[in-house]
Amino acid sequence: MMLSPKSKRHIFISLSALLIVLFVISLVYGSVRIPIKAIWEILTGAETEKIAWQHILLQSRLPQSCTAILAGASLAVSGLLLQTLFKNPLAGPSILGITDGANLGVAAVMLYFGASLNQMTGLTTNAYLTVVLAAFVGASIVLAIIIYFSTKVKSNVILLIIGIMVGYLVSSVISILNYYASADKVHAFVMWGLGNFSGVSREQLPYFASFTLSGLVLALLLIKPLNALLLGEMYAANLGVKIKQTRFLILFCTGLLAASVTAFCGPISFIGLAVPNIARLMLGSSNHKSLLPVTLITGSCVALLCTILMVVPGSNTILPLNAVTPLLGAPVIIYVLLNRKSIQYFN
Repeated sequence: MMLSPKSKRHIFISLSALLIVLFVISLVYGSVRIPIKAIWEILTGAETEKIAWQHILLQSRLPQSCTAILAGASLAVSGLLLQTLFKNPLAGPSILGITDGANLGVAAVMLYFGASLNQMTGLTTNAYLTVVLAAFVGASIVLAIIIYFSTKVKSNVILLIIGIMVGYLVSSVISILNYYASADKVHAFVMWGLGNFSGVSREQLPYFASFTLSGLVLALLLIKPLNALLLGEMYAANLGVKIKQTRFLILFCTGLLAASVTAFCGPISFIGLAVPNIARLMLGSSNHKSLLPVTLITGSCVALLCTILMVVPGSNTILPLNAVTPLLGAPVIIYVLLNRKSIQYFN
């Protein structure tokens, strides 16, 4: 059921309040509990009773929470763009092989050239930047291939199939690299593949933010063409939308967002696939004027919730990110599959 503009505003305000609450909880809750009073003192520059709290908050939790906000929004928006382009609620950032391309770049560095997980996580900044750069190069190559085919193929369905095939080819190369790599390198690559919001330090956060915010701004500028595509490509063309140019911009924006998150945080499952569906179910509408902002902020909320759920209560154990995201995303996808015929997605 389509909601009134007033109800949509209430949803947006409620999600914004939830985002603030989850952000505060993510700063307080962890393997080491830090009181809210101490957090306020640290953030305002006042003296605190424990220096260790200051280090944990400023060097770990604050960058991790900011990374989660940006990564969640980026993955959710990239998933929405692809679902609109292909008119398929089960399309996600990995569907075109862009994430696989980033995985291949990292696999080449870690499995073939020998970058270790310890080097990635801070002992050698150059090694970490090499892995990030490799992920960007791998994703960019696959994105360039997809964009090339998008100029040759008119059907979005065929383009989708080509993207899936490219993903299979890339996955095959990664499997070969894994087969010939040593056990410690394979283990390091597997650990990277579990996803991690805490891998972005305070020094690296501005670079990550610049990439993701650029992609999010571009997505917001595409709201009108996205709404026109909901009516069909022929109708959109009659409204003055340049179909090829719009498709290129959507693919470029998706590639930028997905590659940025994968390069800095590793491959993260389900957020890009499930969050746009959650936003549609809340709004009962596919109008991107309201859907895109709600998807963006919902993605941030889900990512922050995942960082909180990663901490096992009563212990110092931190679960892998990709062990938590399916707990939230899989039920949504199952619901979509069971109710797909009764839900009007693209109207």
